[in-house]
Amino acid sequence: MAKYDKADLERRMQGAVEALKSDLSGLRTGRAHTALLDPVTVEVYGANMPLNQVASVSAPEARMLTVQVWDKSNVGPVDKAIRSAGLGLNPIVDGQMLRLPIPEMTQERRKELSKLAGKYAEAARIAVRNVRRDGMDNLKADENKKEISEDERKRHETEVQKLTDATIAELDAAATSKEKEILG
Repeated sequence: MAKYDKADLERRMQGAVEALKSDLSGLRTGRAHTALLDPVTVEVYGANMPLNQVASVSAPEARMLTVQVWDKSNVGPVDKAIRSAGLGLNPIVDGQMLRLPIPEMTQERRKELSKLAGKYAEAARIAVRNVRRDGMDNLKADENKKEISEDERKRHETEVQKLTDATIAELDAAATSKEKEILG
């Protein structure tokens, strides 16, 4: 059984926050953002590769993304990958450059994305609670093995709870700001 390790709990909870921020950055808000294409993988050279390994993505305007494909033979696969990524984007091929106009979002789509942001946040909260439970279990085990006193266990449990509350507040803040941005 693992011993109680506050640094490990902090690292794991911070990992849940980073995962949520990463998930949220992939949600479209109606403005062009290069992170929008982060989940896109392209089948080239017989392997699936992240888009940013075969092309450079930039946002020259508020409602336009451009994808500069490095190898001419990959333009087709990149175009296909973006179209099939479920992002609602239709690239316009211009030589080795793909232009992606970002369409205006409907109110219905905004509500869907806002709900999805809420789901991502709930999954992150569950992950944080699981880390908290692991920490509490480790403390009880340490106490049962007489490695720490009951007072120490209670003090550490308070620390774990404070850490959990702070992390969940951070998750909620990130989700709320993203939902506002989406519904903008």
